[in-house]
Amino acid sequence: MSQISFQYPTWYVLFCLAAGLLYAVSLYGGDRRFREMAPRLPYLLAALRLLSVSLIALLLLEPLLRSVVTEVKKPIVVVAQDVSESVGNALGADTTKLQTALQGLAAQLTKTHEVATFSFGERVRPGLEASFADKATNLDELFRQLYDRFAGQLIGAIILATDGVYNRGANPLYASQRLNAPLYVVALGDTVPDKDLLLKQVFFNKIVYLGDRFAVQADVAATNCKGSRTQLRVQEVVDGQLRSLQQLPIDIERDDFFTTIEVTLEANQPGVRRYRFSLSPVPDEVSSLNNSRDIFVEVLDARQKILLLAHGAHPDIGAIRRILDAQKNYELTVAYAEDQTVDVASYDFVILHQLPSQRFPIEGILKQLDRHRIPRWFIVGAHTDLARLNQVQDLLTIRAGSDQLNDVVGWVQPQFSLFKWDERLATELKVWPPVQAPFGDYQQGPATEVWLWQRIGKVDTQYPLWLFGESQGVRIGLLAAEGLWRWRLFEYLQHERHELVDELIYKTVQYLSVKDDKRRFRVSLPKNIFDERAHIVFDAELYNPAYELVNEPDVTLVIRDIQGREYTFVMDKTDRAYRLDAGALPVGEYTYWARVTYAGTPFEAQGRFSVQPIQLEAYATTADHVLLRKLAERQGGALLYLDQVDQVAQLLEDSPQAKPVVYASTRTRPLVHLKWLFSLILGLLAMEWFLRRYFGSY
Repeated sequence: MSQISFQYPTWYVLFCLAAGLLYAVSLYGGDRRFREMAPRLPYLLAALRLLSVSLIALLLLEPLLRSVVTEVKKPIVVVAQDVSESVGNALGADTTKLQTALQGLAAQLTKTHEVATFSFGERVRPGLEASFADKATNLDELFRQLYDRFAGQLIGAIILATDGVYNRGANPLYASQRLNAPLYVVALGDTVPDKDLLLKQVFFNKIVYLGDRFAVQADVAATNCKGSRTQLRVQEVVDGQLRSLQQLPIDIERDDFFTTIEVTLEANQPGVRRYRFSLSPVPDEVSSLNNSRDIFVEVLDARQKILLLAHGAHPDIGAIRRILDAQKNYELTVAYAEDQTVDVASYDFVILHQLPSQRFPIEGILKQLDRHRIPRWFIVGAHTDLARLNQVQDLLTIRAGSDQLNDVVGWVQPQFSLFKWDERLATELKVWPPVQAPFGDYQQGPATEVWLWQRIGKVDTQYPLWLFGESQGVRIGLLAAEGLWRWRLFEYLQHERHELVDELIYKTVQYLSVKDDKRRFRVSLPKNIFDERAHIVFDAELYNPAYELVNEPDVTLVIRDIQGREYTFVMDKTDRAYRLDAGALPVGEYTYWARVTYAGTPFEAQGRFSVQPIQLEAYATTADHVLLRKLAERQGGALLYLDQVDQVAQLLEDSPQAKPVVYASTRTRPLVHLKWLFSLILGLLAMEWFLRRYFGSY
């Protein structure tokens, strides 16, 4: 429906008609040239001129055409099907029945709704798949993706076919709340527990260090197995062979049985170690697939030994100790200079707190550090012998005329680039309590980089407080003050955390103690243990003698499994390095080596990795219809079963939210934009011109 409105009073139209009439009368009123040939022709020409001029004048009034546009919007109905292994195992031959029912329902609803179909398990993808092979179920991801796809649109209903078992993501009761749509759940699977014994969970540290003894906790559960007896076997998988480590008997005393067993293992060889925890089956058990679990533990021979050697007891020592003890890759030993038995040569990194001092010049220790090229960190304090300190390092020279100490705080060198640091540090330092630095003249050495400068009172000085450098290829750090414990205590009082102070110390130790990698050819993986179906991605770097990245020659990489099968690849070249996506590999242990020849020199790199199975679906054999009922009730839907799928169409027909919605909108546009009106005016003028020409005038 359309109507015309004017921006001027409507009676102005009379002026337009009057203008057209005046124009027509003045042109044809006294003209008698056409009367002899066609007596009625002047009236026709006058009418044509009247209409064309009136329409042109009318358009000068800027009339608007208002029209009401109606649109019928069909509601969206989402049909989502769980294609995880637990559903496939529960349904068996009924998977075809489920497929037929859902596809028929989707086809029926297409007539009155917009239907979107999805399959979900490990991930969400469009369409209803026939394969029930996903190794995990993530209902949270399904609801999140539905919200992202259809937020702001009219969702009439969500039809969800699942057994209610989820093993990834958040609780779906919370994730579904953002979807403002009825949820109709087709409950699958059996809620009656079968006779089953399962190794429910195994808790372990994924990374341990060589020589450690580490604990593994196994949760054993059983349903309807009262009076049975089983045995927990602990084995190590070595080159495809099982080596028995421990056997522990378990008596099942009740139908609803649960116990936790702790096993202690030894990390006696470096690398990725594979252990198998398994339960011997009991008679008439419904499934033995969930009786075993494989775990992969990476044994590192890389724990760095750190010595904190101090002049004497000090609160700073406790602060540093708490930070480094929390890091699994560091083994910290605290000793004092008076202990003559300390062998610094056996450590990878040494922290010297207020040393050398006049009482303990530690000349022998410093010579050992130089001889074995051990990185070190000097922390200056009241007992430090500054003259001796100036001799044993060339980062900073402190000339003090007395034993006086200054209260200083730090301010950050913005251009510091040795490692990344939290930007909040620059602000927090301004309010932290002062530390104590020697009073005197500070002279920074060559080839050093300052992290923190000293602020004395309200003056930002160029006296270094915290700096780094190298001497004969050995990294050295220096903190020209004592009192780190004050910063740590103050940060906890302010924020109930030690984040920034801990980062100061940890980043310092990490940078100074890291060992430089001088290899010219390197191949790396993001991790050493992958889940099955995960893509194995390799990165490689090749350096010329000047340690500049090059990638002209081809790199060949070979992967071998424990059966001796080999997979050969040529790595792809990136901008200045190499990369290879080897795809997903079967569960097992693998070795790899890569070879390249550059300028006539061959290079080789090798390593190991493992692919572990995803066994989540095998450990949930009982459907959770209670969860599904709560989901349906909370979303205003209903819980149905496989034989009731054909009722969903009627439920949607009765649902007010699944009805089509009519949207009406008003569209306004100037009348002058109508092309047909322009054509009409042009046609009137053209007809008038033609008649005048035809009858001998214009």
